[in-house]
Amino acid sequence: MKAEMMITYHTDPSMPRSHLPFSPATQVGNLLFVSGQASVDYTGQIIDDDFEGEMRRAVGNLEAILIYCGSGLDRIVKTQNYLADPQYRDLYNRLYPELFPRPFPARTTVTKGLSGTLKYEIDCIAVVGEA
Repeated sequence: MKAEMMITYHTDPSMPRSHLPFSPATQVGNLLFVSGQASVDYTGQIIDDDFEGEMRRAVGNLEAILIYCGSGLDRIVKTQNYLADPQYRDLYNRLYPELFPRPFPARTTVTKGLSGTLKYEIDCIAVVGEA
């Protein structure tokens, strides 16, 4: 008999939110999948800023969700990063080591992967509980 894997959809008013139809984080076992986080406030309003400000705000939103779910930036195993324009790549690579602890998680970076005014977005897979 196959054991059924439980899926938990994490959502809470204290988490950064979006007006789009998705859960901020979905957990299966001890793996946490965090949806794309961008430069938004806790009501889902986009906060237009320079690239650095947007990246810092997006990672801060990601961290808030991770902490709520019992994880943290140090428990991320993979990030997916989206830059609106290749011109941001050098700054992105300078900021990344400031925002994520060593050893760095695996990562993917896509340029020209955003529409609208956003300059940066990030999602991740992290571990919750015992690894």
